[in-house]
Amino acid sequence: MFELEGRAFRCCDQISRRNALKVGFLGLGSLSLADWFRLRAEAAKPGSPAASPAVIFIELAGGPSHFETYDPKPDAPREYRGPLASVATKLPGVRFSQYFEQQAKIADKLAVIRSISHPNSSHESSAHLTQTGFYLRDRQNRENEMPCAGAVAAKMVGAGAAGVPPYVAIPRVMRAGSAAFLGKAFNPFETGGDPSKRNFKVDNLALVKNMSTERLAERRDLLASLDSVRRVVDRQGASGAMDRFTEQAFEMVTGPRARKAFDLSLESDKTRAEYGDHVSGQSLLLARRLVEAGVTFVTVRIGGWDDHQQIATKIKQKGPAYDQGVAALVRDLHRRGLNQQVLVVAMGEFGRTPRVNKTAGRDHWGSAMSVLVAGGGLRMGQVIGSTNSKGETPSQAPYRPENVLAQVYRHLGIDTHQSFVDFSGRPRYVLEEHGLISELG
Repeated sequence: MFELEGRAFRCCDQISRRNALKVGFLGLGSLSLADWFRLRAEAAKPGSPAASPAVIFIELAGGPSHFETYDPKPDAPREYRGPLASVATKLPGVRFSQYFEQQAKIADKLAVIRSISHPNSSHESSAHLTQTGFYLRDRQNRENEMPCAGAVAAKMVGAGAAGVPPYVAIPRVMRAGSAAFLGKAFNPFETGGDPSKRNFKVDNLALVKNMSTERLAERRDLLASLDSVRRVVDRQGASGAMDRFTEQAFEMVTGPRARKAFDLSLESDKTRAEYGDHVSGQSLLLARRLVEAGVTFVTVRIGGWDDHQQIATKIKQKGPAYDQGVAALVRDLHRRGLNQQVLVVAMGEFGRTPRVNKTAGRDHWGSAMSVLVAGGGLRMGQVIGSTNSKGETPSQAPYRPENVLAQVYRHLGIDTHQSFVDFSGRPRYVLEEHGLISELG
């Protein structure tokens, strides 16, 4: 049995989101990798073509402060401005927070939407909104009620190349990153582990202990023999044990494409250093390798943004690594000519309160948040919208998280008016708010 397990990330609501993917292979476990491919294909619309556009969705788990990231307020009173300084960007008159120096230097390749808002400040419900386009109906529900964007992409688009999964989560599934009623076959393939470790590897792509490639091939031949017997009584060809889904599973485990895509050791020391020797940077480098290999939707979970206390210290600890990784990713996509094909989105579940609290932190604030967008052939080098002088609410070009997801779906060629039947038998649209962010083009 193959097993991946990521480390739990815990927000202030004390909900542990540890997720494990345990997959048997060719009948050795309760759900084989071949079954995973089969379920995915059976649930998908027949003949859906694989598309070359891809998305890297960076989940800033916990809800980053807009003040200490992309919307500093240097002229506001200190209790609103907060403890950090700001830096000039490449765009005239635009400033980022002081630990975002690398992104400031490539601001002409970025678009920041400062005017995203929604009326909720709960981690669970807000994460569900920003990742699926819908609030939780039951705020106590710890499972997806609606499918996340990655699962929709896996179903409606599929992988852009054979031998790789369509939807991958680094290192583990997002807070609301599951497929819900689309079916578990559209859940992400999780990498687990820490990509910054030099011995990092994705165990699912290796054979189980004592299982050689030769033995695996023998088992495949045995299944083929059984299949030929079954076809005698199966004129429809519907019950073949050796089918194209088994072939896909075999290719993923034994073929070179997935193994190479997940192998960070194939990157040069120079490239790895550019992204940074930390989990944020190496996770984003892995995401670039995956979309380049044909994975359609990659999520990167960068946690620790639930800064209720000592926000200056907390941002100093994580801000520079995130900044370096994102800047390196965007430069790398441009260098490789992938900036039209790959859309990058960085978004948390909400912003933080305008006034710094008594413990030198900021609390949950859905009324204003900033979202970073890069690539995707969109109009870069701009800040879209604004918040008022104290960062409380949008003052220009107000948008919602659903509008960001609408851009994601358009990039992938997905019709947001498409509907699926939920667990109760009710048809549900991919999105109910279909509007795009017009300034992005």
